[in-house]
Amino acid sequence: MRFVLYNIRYGTGDAAFILPWAGYMKRTLKTTHRISSFLKGLAPDIVGLVEVDSGTFRTGGTHQAEVIASELGHFHAYESKYEESRVTRFLPVLRKQGNAFLASDSIKDARFHYFDRGIKRLVIELDLQDITIFLVHLSLGAAARHHQLGDLFDMVKGCRRPKIVAGDFNVPFGHREMKLFKAAANLESANTENLPTFPSWTPKLELDYVLYSEGIKPAGFSVPDVGLSDHLPLVFDFDVDDDNG
Repeated sequence: MRFVLYNIRYGTGDAAFILPWAGYMKRTLKTTHRISSFLKGLAPDIVGLVEVDSGTFRTGGTHQAEVIASELGHFHAYESKYEESRVTRFLPVLRKQGNAFLASDSIKDARFHYFDRGIKRLVIELDLQDITIFLVHLSLGAAARHHQLGDLFDMVKGCRRPKIVAGDFNVPFGHREMKLFKAAANLESANTENLPTFPSWTPKLELDYVLYSEGIKPAGFSVPDVGLSDHLPLVFDFDVDDDNG
């Protein structure tokens, strides 16, 4: 199977901007279609998308997960990054920002959890026939992020199936910051060379991770050099042990 993780930056592209956050206001339809074309060329079975726009002025009111899923011939599951009770859920633009799974097989069981710390709190848990995949986008703040990692550990340890835990972990110290979480959760990184994923134009930081458990056999990994976002995508090929099927 092939899993692709990609923080697509709401389709706003890869350029750096002088004014903070200015790039997030760009129109995105052309880049969204370019992302679809890129992903289609990878022929993924499952895609985890971080920073998805579900219908602001940037996309002309279209839902990026729906557009990309349609162009790939995939099913999708999307949710806002912010809890319904949070003020951010009601603010223009912010309330339309979330994460999504795309899958070539129908999605029958996707569950949405929220951490109790941080601004970005969403965890999507997707059950497929043989595996469970968790998709996250952790907090920029160190204290909140460490609290979220503790809660994520509890979720992961409670899952008895072969699993993948993937997302933008926002860890400025990369694998050094992830070391304890991986060891406690008994997970390995698909990125064995600790290749950086951010920023895409001159990668220096390893912010994005695909972690996997026992029962999953890695068959290939790459970080394509593509300038469609400020993050680079991760491509993980794997098999599931027959004993777990």
